[in-house]
Formats: sequence, C-alpha cells, structure tokens
Amino acid sequence: METKNPRREAAVGTAGCLTAFAGALAGIALWAPYGKDGLLDGFEGATNWDVVWFGLPLMVLGGIATALTVFTAVRGRWLRALGLAAAVAALAAIGYGVDALAGPPRPECSTPC
Repeated sequence: METKNPRREAAVGTAGCLTAFAGALAGIALWAPYGKDGLLDGFEGATNWDVVWFGLPLMVLGGIATALTVFTAVRGRWLRALGLAAAVAALAAIGYGVDALAGPPRPECSTPC
C-alpha cells in the first residue's frame, strides 16, 4: 500500500512510540514511592508482593494509555482518544478493585505504640 508521505508517517509513528515510552516511565515514577512502601516498609517487616504483581503493571499500562490518549487528542483523533480514556478509566477501576492503587495498608497505632 502506497502512502502519500512516508516520512511524515514514520515521524508520527516514532513520536507515538516515544510518547508511549514516556508514559511508561511516568507510570513507573508514580509507582516507585508506593512500591517502596509496599516492599520495604511493610507491617512487621512483611513484604507485600502485590505492589509488584498488580500495581506496577497497572501503573505502566495506565501511563502508556494516558500518554497515548493525550497524543491522539492532540492529533485530533477524538474517537481513539475517547476509547483510550475509557481504557484509562477501566485500568483505574481495576487498580482500585484489587486495591493495588490505594497504597499499602498502614498499621493502626494507638497510644502504646
């Protein structure tokens, strides 16, 4: 299939890939404080691996989907942007549903602590 401007399509594709990569990095950066708290500061030294198994993939996928939503909206592809926004909402709902994005549980501490 012939394209009208292959260089422009290659540039747009590269920009989309870089946007997705930046979104993945943003998701990891936003997950890092939560991941550190869940892995290292668990109650009585216990490690909560759910932050790795559930939280990290959800944050990475959410970061990619959010970045691509903005990318497609800037390009004027509103229907795709709406679909990606629905995917971001679904990922957030799943994250809160499995309690991966709510943060690690903090121990309740009363006066004797």
